[in-house]
Amino acid sequence: MNTVFLLLGANLGTPLKQLELAQQLLIENVGLLQSESAVYESEAWGVEEQPNFLNKVISLSTRFDPHETLAICQKIEDTLGRVRKEKWGARIIDIDILYHNSEILDEPFLKIPHPYLHLRRFTLVPLAEIAPQGIHPILKRTNEELLHLCSDPLQANKI
Repeated sequence: MNTVFLLLGANLGTPLKQLELAQQLLIENVGLLQSESAVYESEAWGVEEQPNFLNKVISLSTRFDPHETLAICQKIEDTLGRVRKEKWGARIIDIDILYHNSEILDEPFLKIPHPYLHLRRFTLVPLAEIAPQGIHPILKRTNEELLHLCSDPLQANKI
C-alpha cells in the first residue's frame, strides 16, 4: 500500500462543505483515511484579489500509483464543479498531491513532492500538524522544519 498526502482547498460556494464532500469522495475512491488536519483559513496566495481559502491536509492509504491518484483527484474536482480558469484563481475545490510515499516525480502535469509545498504556510501548517516528522524527499527536511523555515507572510488560522 502507498501513503498519499493531499491538500484540499476551497474559497467559492460553501468551502467547508466542499472540503467535507471532497474528503468523503477521496475516501470512497482513493483509499482509507489515515489522518486529517484541522481546517485552516488563509488569505489567497498567488492571486490575492479573491476570497480567503479554507484548507486541510489528509493522508490516505491507497493501492493507486501517483498518476492514478491524480486522475481520481481531478475527476472528484470535476464532479464537485471545479472550473480551471486561471492559475491560483478562486475555486470550488482544489486537491493537490503533496507527497506520494517518498517518490520524486518531475513531469509536465505531475510533480511530486508538490513544487510549492515548502513555500506556502497554508500547506505546511496542516501538513506539519499531521506529519511533523515526515521528510521532504528532495529538501531532506522534516515538515516541521520546513514550516519553521517558511518565509510566507500569510497566516493559516485554525477555524
